[in-house]
Amino acid sequence: MLDPVASLTDNADVSKGEVDTYLAAVEEPGRSTLMALRQSIAAISPGAEECISYGMPGFKLHGKMIAGFAAFKNHLSYFPHSGSVLAELSAELAGYDTNAGTLRFPVDEPLPKELVKKLIAVRIGQVLNA
Repeated sequence: MLDPVASLTDNADVSKGEVDTYLAAVEEPGRSTLMALRQSIAAISPGAEECISYGMPGFKLHGKMIAGFAAFKNHLSYFPHSGSVLAELSAELAGYDTNAGTLRFPVDEPLPKELVKKLIAVRIGQVLNA
């Protein structure tokens, strides 16, 4: 008989492993920058579950995406998985390249933890009030 608790743990381990694999393929300094972002998100939202969504690492809470990130050739990106989070924090994002659903930042400059806290707080508020 399948143990549902063990299955949940196994799935979390698989997702964490997939994120590890994704990050291992990213060249430095982008890998270290994204690892710092991953640690910040995990610390800020300890109840969130790591996953791969749209081929990119992310975090889910109550089955909804609350944050994602990815490496590209010349930049890194943060995805709030909401079209309104970045607009709500536009003053705090001055100096970053953004559009409705993407925040781009340099491969060698981690996002400040306080900014990540604000991004996560807005998105979690949306998820909990949906």
